[in-house]
Amino acid sequence: MRIALCDDDRRERELFLHALHGWDPTQQPECFSDGASFLEAARMEPPFDIAFLDIYMPGEDGMDVAGALREISPETGVVFVTISEAHAVDAFSLHALHYLVKPVTTEGVAECFRRLTQIQTKKRRELTLSSGRESRTVYQDEILYIQSDRHAKEIHLTGGRRIRVWISMEELEEKLDGTFLRLGRSAIVNMEQIEQMGTESCLLRNGIRLEFSRRERAAVRAAYDNYLFARLSRQGGFGGGG
Repeated sequence: MRIALCDDDRRERELFLHALHGWDPTQQPECFSDGASFLEAARMEPPFDIAFLDIYMPGEDGMDVAGALREISPETGVVFVTISEAHAVDAFSLHALHYLVKPVTTEGVAECFRRLTQIQTKKRRELTLSSGRESRTVYQDEILYIQSDRHAKEIHLTGGRRIRVWISMEELEEKLDGTFLRLGRSAIVNMEQIEQMGTESCLLRNGIRLEFSRRERAAVRAAYDNYLFARLSRQGGFGGGG
């Protein structure tokens, strides 16, 4: 397992190691004192399984570092470690695995790995579609968004890939799981990919903005809020280190 710890405070890194080794003394994390060196290491293979990020670092914002990590390695589980719960909502918007308040405890670390195991063992749902004469199967969590283009539907996937299919939005909705949200007549978005939800558009983590009409905004916002609430409830909210 590849584990990262990014914290500028040497003493805090030592305390984290003590808590980690209380859970599993065989684990040897890669430690970083700044976001730049951490992100450089994140580009190497294999990707980090889990990254513990301090929010408050001199000249850096751990939230920004986490956002950059999502672009580099979206499969890495992110845990924010800080002295305050003030950024808990922001951490949730970045789809953090967990949120620990210092001092980190062995119990808190163990909970992070429990959540990571749940995600890794969860069966990935597939979507099989006909594209021309070929049949294509993709994982649903690889789908960023879907847009109508006249009679065709263009499915935008991770890594810049695209699939063009001839199928109705209604048929697609029936095949997709509950992480997808219909944005009016022209688009469907993977809610796990939403960075920010506005009143008439949503911004995705890759910088793409998808718009919807004023007439639809109440229903879109309600559906997205319900999804966030259900997700937070399943995770048990954000707690301290134990």
